[in-house]
Amino acid sequence: MLVALSGGIDSALTAAIAAAAVGPENVLGVMMPSCYSSPGSITDSVDLARNLGIKTLTLPISAIMGTYQEVLADPFRGFPPDVTEENIQSRIRGNLLMALSNKYGSLLLTTGNKSEMAGGYCTLYGDMNGGLAVIADLPKMMVYRVARWRNRLHPDIPEAILTKAPSAELRPGQTDQDSLPPYELLDQILELHIEQCQSAEEIIAQGFDEPTVRRVLRLVRMAEFKRKQAAPVLKVTSRAFGTGWRMPIVRRE
Repeated sequence: MLVALSGGIDSALTAAIAAAAVGPENVLGVMMPSCYSSPGSITDSVDLARNLGIKTLTLPISAIMGTYQEVLADPFRGFPPDVTEENIQSRIRGNLLMALSNKYGSLLLTTGNKSEMAGGYCTLYGDMNGGLAVIADLPKMMVYRVARWRNRLHPDIPEAILTKAPSAELRPGQTDQDSLPPYELLDQILELHIEQCQSAEEIIAQGFDEPTVRRVLRLVRMAEFKRKQAAPVLKVTSRAFGTGWRMPIVRRE
């Protein structure tokens, strides 16, 4: 099995589950640092891999990013940097992972959680690449709970991974909360909407901030096209994306 190791909690838990499922000798953790990667993204991943007993491979992507920038310099001239450049980084990594998957005949595991999948905080043909979405039915806060529960039995996940601010590290100083509401709040709204099938009005009536609720539900609707192309999800909650979630890609607001 292949797992991209970013130094974050999602990839750490996915790697730990993979090692427990098929044995650490059958798991390869792939680190793909860029110029935006923090030192901890590598050192924490190395510590995790050592604790789990899995092999690792490091493929730096800064030079590949430079080639993309050179090739796209003319067509991008006059346009400021935005999410486009961030997605290119994710897709470089996704392409490298699929190349390894093809060459080694290994199953690539995606590492996105349910909160990210719900809000579209993921990149098609990038970090969504893979054959099985191991934790895509675990909301972000549940990912932390499961990781801490596992650490009580097998303390393999470094404390630094459990306590650092979540970040895709695709631009300087980036954190997930730049693009999403705080996960504690986001997960509550998502559970009411996805698992309990509540409308925006029903959720707002319970005291949640109306602009935040409408923003979250809009993100869920807008990300439907991504989920239609996502890897199969291991079902954990009462309603997982996939067979338990049937929504049209295009519909009236």
